[in-house]
Amino acid sequence: MPEGHKTHWIARRHDQMLRDQVIRVTSPQGRFRSDARNVSGKTLTGVHAAGKHLFYEFEGQRIVHIHLGRYGKYREHKVPPPPPVGQVRLRMIGTQACIDLNGPTTCRVITLETRDEIVSKLGPDPLAGGRKSVAWDSISVSKKPIGALLLDQSVIAGVGNIFRAELLYEIGMDPNKPGNALTKPDFDHMWKVLTRMMKTGLKYGKIITVTASEAGKPISQLADSERFRVYRQPNCPGCDFAIETTDLASRKLYWCPHCQSQARQAF
Repeated sequence: MPEGHKTHWIARRHDQMLRDQVIRVTSPQGRFRSDARNVSGKTLTGVHAAGKHLFYEFEGQRIVHIHLGRYGKYREHKVPPPPPVGQVRLRMIGTQACIDLNGPTTCRVITLETRDEIVSKLGPDPLAGGRKSVAWDSISVSKKPIGALLLDQSVIAGVGNIFRAELLYEIGMDPNKPGNALTKPDFDHMWKVLTRMMKTGLKYGKIITVTASEAGKPISQLADSERFRVYRQPNCPGCDFAIETTDLASRKLYWCPHCQSQARQAF
């Protein structure tokens, strides 16, 4: 599932490609056809992201709301575009570019009020200037493990399974540590590292947590399997112990019990 860095990256790109253009909106698959008629032929005034949500804002206060979920995927084309490939839920055609969307969890036209309601239920988004104090207020009183809290979009918006694992590893924190056991310095450090990671992801359009020095090559040359420290990795880069997995918040979390144990943090 795309995490917050990717939705912000997509929003920036699609805004550059289609903003201030009259957009022809269709639904080759048919499931979005009725809503497509409500925005087709209108000017796209901007594309914005909040956490894992995308909002395509059209004149007349009509908004196409997208949540990619696990299977949503965009394709880009020049105009005129080729025939649709697969089950294309949404096609937007501008003056020079076209985007196709397959397999989203959510694809619908909403009002400004609905958009504001969606955003109001999200926690602060580090890539949108979210206030870390709001996240601290939620985490500091919770008995839930930090590994679960990080995936709760009402606590922090945009964090997914990869950022969770890589963040907790970098700061050396046990994913089972209760939120109310974190000190304020613990949290401040966690927020700082998370923000840096997400900004790096936004810059490159993909999550990269290793440094060029660690990888022994430029970041731009990393293969997908080389971008992470613990996520889907066999061994810990710090101690060489085997990376383990545990189910936390209904997702598989990768971590190093040796480097991230609470007992180790106590010393």
